[in-house]
Amino acid sequence: MGCHSTEQTDLHIGKDELKILLMGNPNVGKSVVFSKLTGMEVLSANYTGTTVTYTQGKIRHRDRKGVLIDVPGTYSLEATSAAEEVAVDFLQDSSVDAVICVLDATNLERNLNFALQVKEYGLPIVFALNLIDVAERQGVSIDVKKLEEALGAPVVPTVAIRNIGLRDLLDKTWQVVKDKDKLTPSTELSEEERWQVVGRMIKSTQQVEHRHPTFLEKLGDLSLQPFPGLPIAFIVLIAALGVVVGGGKGLRAAIFLPLVHNWIVPFFRTVVSSFIAEGTLYNILVGEYGVFVKGIEWPFALILPYVFLFYIVLSFLEDSGYLPRLGVLIDATLRRLGIHGRNIVPFIMGYGCAVPAILGTRAATTFKERLIVSSLVSLAVPCAAQTGAFIALLGDHSALVLVSVYLISFMAIVVAGIILDKMIPGKTEPMLLEIPNILMPDGQSLFKKIWIRTREFMIEAEVPMMLGVGFAALVAETGMLNSISSYVAPLTSGWLGLPQEATLGLMLGVIRRELAVLPLLELNLTTLQLLVGAVVALFYIPCLSVLGVLIKEFGVKIAVTIGVATIMIAFLFGGIINHVGNFVMALL
Repeated sequence: MGCHSTEQTDLHIGKDELKILLMGNPNVGKSVVFSKLTGMEVLSANYTGTTVTYTQGKIRHRDRKGVLIDVPGTYSLEATSAAEEVAVDFLQDSSVDAVICVLDATNLERNLNFALQVKEYGLPIVFALNLIDVAERQGVSIDVKKLEEALGAPVVPTVAIRNIGLRDLLDKTWQVVKDKDKLTPSTELSEEERWQVVGRMIKSTQQVEHRHPTFLEKLGDLSLQPFPGLPIAFIVLIAALGVVVGGGKGLRAAIFLPLVHNWIVPFFRTVVSSFIAEGTLYNILVGEYGVFVKGIEWPFALILPYVFLFYIVLSFLEDSGYLPRLGVLIDATLRRLGIHGRNIVPFIMGYGCAVPAILGTRAATTFKERLIVSSLVSLAVPCAAQTGAFIALLGDHSALVLVSVYLISFMAIVVAGIILDKMIPGKTEPMLLEIPNILMPDGQSLFKKIWIRTREFMIEAEVPMMLGVGFAALVAETGMLNSISSYVAPLTSGWLGLPQEATLGLMLGVIRRELAVLPLLELNLTTLQLLVGAVVALFYIPCLSVLGVLIKEFGVKIAVTIGVATIMIAFLFGGIINHVGNFVMALL
């Protein structure tokens, strides 16, 4: 079973290969079905807006080959959002051979409305009735034979996470392609007519037996109410913070720092010493800012423990179905920023990395929401690597300063959101957010997701960070740092109150945001200087990869505007904190 993936380029489809669309509402397990059928390493999450750009993979079954296209999950085909437009474009593609439409057995009525819309395009179609095991636990029984007759197409019960029904699903798909000449034209229905048909289908095919809710079902319902939903959210977030901060510091002290300092760095110093005499080149490689010293220590020993634990927490919250509930609780707050609670998903993703967070805004229904969320994430949401750098810088010095940085981040999000809401024209659509079942995450899928995310972080972060460290070593060893620092001294030393050596962090922060923080570890800073440096790094220009995706999504003008605004805000607030802090200390 081979696989490939692409976001912008279509896979080559051979003469004998089938082109199959995988469609469905968000949260029905579509990405899990895709991953299982293609063998691809695809991230699947139990919340709306995960699969925004389509993904493709090769499939093979009973000597037949094909390309399976995971179409963005949508609630309708009205083409009112970017995801719906992509879905309609695929359905209108004359080269498509068949559609696999995934239905959620626990929420069949809403799914059938979408299924009838897909059927109107007249393509060979097979329905995967997924989550059938969860439906049975909830007392929902569905007559599959009657549902097949009502839909006029094969219906296959599946439990995708356990591979149940997937082979039969492919068998039926191959069969409908073979019998496509026997298809009868579908009747186009109005929305009112469609819901009437759905009502008759539900009445004839589904029976619901009253059962006492399980503990998880009760917990899911309670977490949606202001009380005890808000206390539950507070406990969840505090627990998450404790795991990331406390666990990260423990991993760093017990495993990563000893491994790097006692084994890895001495090994590289020994190897380099055997070939290169002490001097400029030697210092660039294994000196104070050496590529094989800070280039290994910073990403592996200082950042990786926190990133790894953050991805454990994020993946668990995603797969458990808790994140949409958090969105409901804070919807009223986010509406004051011109967005709604559904955008909690890209916000939380932003604390992992801003790039997928910005891409995740494609699920938003208005351009205004996309731009507000992307701007706020770029300005004041620290990514997982930056969080690790903040903890490494501040954790051992002052927990109060660390908390203050995140309070400033939160206040900046609120104030900037209110301002952007008034500045950017447009309106916010009412929130449409599906609340999935609270489930215990599947261990295998959870481990796979954590591994993929951690591996991708190391691939994406290590190379730029080593290049940045190499640049830092070159600047420091050749004396360029002193020359540059003297030019910007009025800004760093005068306005921000930081040592001239802090200039290095400002230079490196353009490459990756955490590099604006990590050089401060080497300086003997006061508590006030730590706070100033952290605040400047918090608001500082988004890293190159974020600027790249901003240009791709919004154009050069908007991306440059966001970049310039973040720099100005970083220096403005950093200087204000420095001068206010000095004034207060002078009074004391």
